[in-house]
Amino acid sequence: MKKQFLCILCSILMVSCGTSQKILYLQDIEVNQPEEISETSDITVRPKDQISIIVSSKDPQLAALFNLPKVTYRVGNKSLMQGNSDQIAGYTIDNDGNIDFPVLGSLQIAGMSKKQIAILVKERLIKENLVNDPVVTVEFMNLYFSILGEVKSPGKFMIEKDQITLLEALSMAGDLTIYGKRDGIFVIREENGQRITHWIDLRSQQIFQSPVYYLKQNDIIYVQPNTVRAGQSTINENSVKSVSLWISIASFLSSLGVLLFK
Repeated sequence: MKKQFLCILCSILMVSCGTSQKILYLQDIEVNQPEEISETSDITVRPKDQISIIVSSKDPQLAALFNLPKVTYRVGNKSLMQGNSDQIAGYTIDNDGNIDFPVLGSLQIAGMSKKQIAILVKERLIKENLVNDPVVTVEFMNLYFSILGEVKSPGKFMIEKDQITLLEALSMAGDLTIYGKRDGIFVIREENGQRITHWIDLRSQQIFQSPVYYLKQNDIIYVQPNTVRAGQSTINENSVKSVSLWISIASFLSSLGVLLFK
């Protein structure tokens, strides 16, 4: 009986070790070994994106000419109400990648980062002698990514920084649940008229070389459920009441008792 018990114990330990290999992140990473970081690119704007552009200067009245006031539409009333001067409306990039900027007119900004847009506006203002000392601040307004599947808090999340990594995105969603497949993550990306699905394995450091390690706006991250979660989904009220299910459980317990107490 002792030998049989030891066999069962060893089996349990082996299963436990196998389970840890399924849930640990970055298993093949080399600790305390510096690695080259590939060149990263900031998030660039696309048609339909919305951004805010704020111009500041030593002359507030002059700078105000280039800042759109926030306009609020009152439901049930055809009139528009202009907000206070501290509120700024956003620019929506049209299908051709342009925005209509006050005084400067049409600006082609699709494919630019926040920094590049700020430089463009600043240079135009100075070049055309409109503002001698402009400070231009650009922020994203409607850029987001979505996370679905086996994470603690699935949903849609705003992008506020120039860069955001896949690991940061998962942490914003509360990390994977114990039922999420670490080697079963998909990132769906749509750009340039194409939809591409990338497969990610969080257990490998190869995620750092993935083209979707740095996310872009409108990316969708899907975390697949593991076999345990998939099995749970098949156990409903009817199956619990099933006679065959209880017979199988009783048979297993009887066999286990024979092994332990024989």
